[in-house]
Amino acid sequence: MTTAPARIRLTQYAHGGGCACKIPPGELEAVVAGLTRTGPGDPAAELVVGLDDGDDAAVVRIPGGQGLVLTTDFFTPVVDDAYTFGRIAAANALSDVYAMGGTPVVAVNLLGWPRDVLPVELAAEVLRGGLEVAQEAGCHVGGGHSIDDPEPKYGMAVTGLVDVERVIRNDAAVAGTPLSLTKPLGVGVLNSRMKATGEVSEEAVASMTALNRDASRAALAAGVRAGTDVTGFGLLGHLYKMARASGVTAVVDAAAVPYLTGAREALAAGFVSGGTRRNLDWVRPHADLSAVDEDEALLLADAQTSGGLLLAGEVPGAPVVGEFVPRQDAVVVVR
Repeated sequence: MTTAPARIRLTQYAHGGGCACKIPPGELEAVVAGLTRTGPGDPAAELVVGLDDGDDAAVVRIPGGQGLVLTTDFFTPVVDDAYTFGRIAAANALSDVYAMGGTPVVAVNLLGWPRDVLPVELAAEVLRGGLEVAQEAGCHVGGGHSIDDPEPKYGMAVTGLVDVERVIRNDAAVAGTPLSLTKPLGVGVLNSRMKATGEVSEEAVASMTALNRDASRAALAAGVRAGTDVTGFGLLGHLYKMARASGVTAVVDAAAVPYLTGAREALAAGFVSGGTRRNLDWVRPHADLSAVDEDEALLLADAQTSGGLLLAGEVPGAPVVGEFVPRQDAVVVVR
């Protein structure tokens, strides 16, 4: 009599999951502080967007009025299924190009795999998922790099094209502009619950695997020039970076922010990642959160994986969740 092999849960082979594994934002800023506003003495191309304000991707100008968009993103498993993990990681990596208003053109894989622990067939499933999402985006996958790693990790380095006169960047928000969000929040707490219990939120998976392509195109059509995507630093963290870089204050209408089904219940059950708590700790000194309780603040700081676009402007189909106003004492205000 043979025994069926036990189901492998990828999340059990990683200390965290998805974008919640990012280095905390304050710590990261300290690490890269000495690297900003520097460049080669004789640059081969003009750097249009670099490291200065922690934008989603780098942009360099190329002949013909276009720019190259360059970004990379990878993380440990956020779900247990290898194919789905690959799809989510690819959508997340491609998102940074869409967040800049660009079109992904070619990507290369980044894979870390504990080859003595997990079957290589699962690694092939991860890569298959990534390839399918890239193909959905019209983006080539031209190879990549792999290493033997104690934890499974996957992502992509992506190159895209953008009109340099229409780049969406995080330092261009102006007072008087509405604030729109193109995907609901709650992925972080739902993924934390899944990692602990095995209970999968299909709604969260659908959100994480959905490309931000249509939202990016709609933003460009609406004339949006300021935005970012919501990932590991949560809505509050990414909005703080955006408002700080733009010299304005962001006001969030907490009641207008959409959430995935079950997010509040997952929070109430205690499924909150350390990354989410660090996000809130980082933003709190620069924010007025007096109008909401701690649970609401945690949801607004929830570390997202492959989240939506946060845009300075109105976009069809996306709820308006606040506005930018002239700079006040607090950089972010939740009302």
